Amino acid sequence: MPRRRTSSSSSSTGSTTGTTGTTGAPRNRTPQPVRIRRRSFGDFVKAFLAFVALVVLLVGVPGALATQIGWPLPNGVPSLEWLQEEITVHTFLNILTVIVWLAWAQFTACVLVEMKAALSGVGVPGRVPGAGPSQLLARQLVAALLLVGATAASFAPGLSQLGQNYDANQKPTVAAAQQTPGGLFAQQQEQAADTAAALAGQASHAAAHADAGGSTAKQGDTKYYRIQPPEGRHHDSLWEIAQRHLGDGRRYKEIFELNKDRVQPDGSKLSEASLIRPGWIMEMPGDARGGELVEMPDEAPDVSPDVQQQISDYAQTGDHAQGGGGSGAQGGGHEHAGGGATQVSVPEQQRPAPGTGHQQATSVGAESESSFGLPEALLAAPLLAAGLLGALGRRRRQALWQSAFGAVGGRRGMEPPTPTGDAQDVQDALLVGADPEGVRLLDRSLRCLAASLAEESRALPVVYAAWLSNGDLHLQLAQPAGKPPAPWQQGQDQTFWMLARTDAERYEDVDTAAPYPGLVSLGTMDDSRLLLNLEAVPGIVSLSGREADRAAVFASVAAELATNGWSDRMTITLVGFGEDLTPLAPNRIRHLEDVEALVETMEAETRQRRGALGAAGHDSVLTGRTGPAQHTRWAPHLVLLAAQPSAEDAVKLAELAADASRLGIGYLVGTETGDLPGAAWEMEITGRGKLLAPLLGLELDAQLLPVAQQRAVVELFVEADPERESDRPATAPPFLVDISEQGRPAVYARLVGPYEIIGLDDPDGERSALLHEALALLLLHREGVHPRVLSSALWPRGVTDDVRNALLDRLRDWLGTGPDGTPRLATDDSGRLTLAKTVVSDLDVLRSLYHEATQGKGVDSRAVRGRLLTDALVLVRGPLLADRPEGRYRWLTHEIVDAQLPLLVADTGLALCEFHMEKNRAEKAIEALQAALRTAPADERLWHELLRATHSTGDTDRLTELATDLIGRSGARGLPPRTEALLDELLPAWRDAIAAVG
Repeated sequence: MPRRRTSSSSSSTGSTTGTTGTTGAPRNRTPQPVRIRRRSFGDFVKAFLAFVALVVLLVGVPGALATQIGWPLPNGVPSLEWLQEEITVHTFLNILTVIVWLAWAQFTACVLVEMKAALSGVGVPGRVPGAGPSQLLARQLVAALLLVGATAASFAPGLSQLGQNYDANQKPTVAAAQQTPGGLFAQQQEQAADTAAALAGQASHAAAHADAGGSTAKQGDTKYYRIQPPEGRHHDSLWEIAQRHLGDGRRYKEIFELNKDRVQPDGSKLSEASLIRPGWIMEMPGDARGGELVEMPDEAPDVSPDVQQQISDYAQTGDHAQGGGGSGAQGGGHEHAGGGATQVSVPEQQRPAPGTGHQQATSVGAESESSFGLPEALLAAPLLAAGLLGALGRRRRQALWQSAFGAVGGRRGMEPPTPTGDAQDVQDALLVGADPEGVRLLDRSLRCLAASLAEESRALPVVYAAWLSNGDLHLQLAQPAGKPPAPWQQGQDQTFWMLARTDAERYEDVDTAAPYPGLVSLGTMDDSRLLLNLEAVPGIVSLSGREADRAAVFASVAAELATNGWSDRMTITLVGFGEDLTPLAPNRIRHLEDVEALVETMEAETRQRRGALGAAGHDSVLTGRTGPAQHTRWAPHLVLLAAQPSAEDAVKLAELAADASRLGIGYLVGTETGDLPGAAWEMEITGRGKLLAPLLGLELDAQLLPVAQQRAVVELFVEADPERESDRPATAPPFLVDISEQGRPAVYARLVGPYEIIGLDDPDGERSALLHEALALLLLHREGVHPRVLSSALWPRGVTDDVRNALLDRLRDWLGTGPDGTPRLATDDSGRLTLAKTVVSDLDVLRSLYHEATQGKGVDSRAVRGRLLTDALVLVRGPLLADRPEGRYRWLTHEIVDAQLPLLVADTGLALCEFHMEKNRAEKAIEALQAALRTAPADERLWHELLRATHSTGDTDRLTELATDLIGRSGARGLPPRTEALLDELLPAWRDAIAAVG
């Protein structure tokens, strides 16, 4: 059939096609304007009858009661005699009249509730108590009345507007592909069109083969249906198609079998009965009826030529086009029809299978070196990895400080346990995959947006989703909210606000509450990452798929919500799963065993939040987050229910979720069937790691946390728990140096203070800084450094393999070999880079001296202990890498050494002070403490011992001077309570003395 142009809306697309020269096979640039179902005469009749019924019920009934019967209740206060009177017919009629008035009031309330929900398009209609049948009747009448109205298209907002708005589709595809996130969808659909063009040629060849083989199938005998775009809350489904055109919704399976695995115009295929997309073609059974929506390729004059061409091409992909007479839905037919194994998304072989432990990348042309055996799930989740890494660092610092300050019985030493096996791989994957800068920009951008809106006395808009694309941030709003505050800009339409990365980098920190703490990463599409705002969804978000795949999604969502950097406070309730995830954030995560406990808990919290909002005069949590109490209330509560609830429980959850978005509560519920009452948005996770939401226009590479990585992550947090195994012996340093004369190193690096290297020539000037930084990282990790960790530390924005390998070659050449010819930079069995024992840093020596003084030879010899502690303190020349250049060594923010070194120096100073005070050498003790304070000025323990040592000299003026200096350092916060108590003991009149001095 010759290709013809469509009119009006498709003309721009056609012109683009013409310029590119693709005039052969048909191309479907979905989304494009498609035929909308026209209102039939029957629809207008139904709407008229519904209007008449509503007028009769809402106006006629009370009018008839008022005029014909009158007021049914007594005009005065009933007396005892009135109650004893005989019940007459008039009394009985009055009682019935009261009942009718109550029924009318209840029905009127139902109509108002249904009308409000239909017009606002937000959430499930509220439930009027005791109004089951009445509310159902009201719903049907309101729906019939609004069916022909303009408001019917606004019943429910969704994410399908992301790049698929009508106006954007009028533009050429190439131009649309350059827009903000919507352009990404257009670009993907452009690629799908290319795939469809190639498949059309294959289909034509297959059709010719079928004709030559004498196939008995006749195209003209078959009817076709084109999936319609959504109208408001209504979305096409195979069940409804079967109900309308076959007379029985249960016959949807026949439609599914006729079309299963056949290539659609956009290059994809029907694989699940619940997953159909607008613009797809469905072959219908021969007895299908239904007028203009059941179309035949050559007998549909009202259909555009492009659609006729699509249906004609699709007809060639049925049984008769596969060269055999077998079923087109089974057997070898699948494989042939999928000559379209070409997909728009990344081929399956390039993605690790979810749930595996140490898989290698197997993409064509990629070696295992590309992933080095690290878990791909965490490498591909930069925001999740950054949150986990930050939370793990805080946990380790907390354990370190509690140990140092005696909050936990028994000292555990300065070193956290070194992870091994899966935990080590996961830790390396977190270091490589984390994007702390991205988290910082996201957090700062959202808070500054809230602050800007507050300055303009504007409310926060409801945000359904955020997209991160090449560093730019795009917010999708539930509805237009006017012009965004500068430097934010309008996006592709009025429901998108966009902030460029360069503008975000100019923001400064502001003291305001996090406006959208419920955002959580779901996955990526091309180079864009989607974050869904779970607390803003008008109802339940359902997730279907296999149990293991659902579990990986739920674990990822829970882990990111528990550790993300753009939320102040929140509660995450895990139901029926995730009890082992609690160690990630014990203050945020709580676990409930079953749905019954969840319903009881959420009913109470829903009532409490409604009351709090009403008392505060807010209509939603968003207005509360910009008010005076923004930091103390309105934190989100997100519920993750992995197992499908029963029908009764599902209804209760739907009722709770109907008003949840206003209250800051979100529900993500797993389902096996994909059919969940009250589900506003439905998603499915496939075995190939795809997160699908066809009705929302989404097809993402899902962000997952498979069970193997989940266990390893939890192990890291459990090992870092400050309350765990508090009675175990102190941990020895990971690398002990031979501190005797025979242990003199070949290469000695001074890291504590200015960076110096002894024993090596200066490298090439242009690459000197990079080589020094690489060596410092290796020296701080004597257990070994993964090559990916090293490259991501030196090049946070990414680097190619050849550049990384060239650096490693230069580093090996610079470090050289030992006397026996062994390289000083080697690779262990796990592929990690390690330094020879002859390459030593002053931090290694400092740790070894302190360990030997407190746990080695110094324990039994006072003289040895004093000498070792004195030698250790002499090594301290200042903070770690004191002269590091600005912009480099950013990986130190992930390290715990910045907390270890001050505590190690303080412990050394305290031990040497104790050594001198045993012999009443107060001046020597004061000298040791002052040396330690130069590196650890905030350590309260050092100040306490310095006050005691100074007091022991008997010099009151000196003690007063020290107290004055200490008060000056404390600033506006004042002295810590324990320090004040110590001064009260040592210098009771210190307040008067300091006031007299200053």
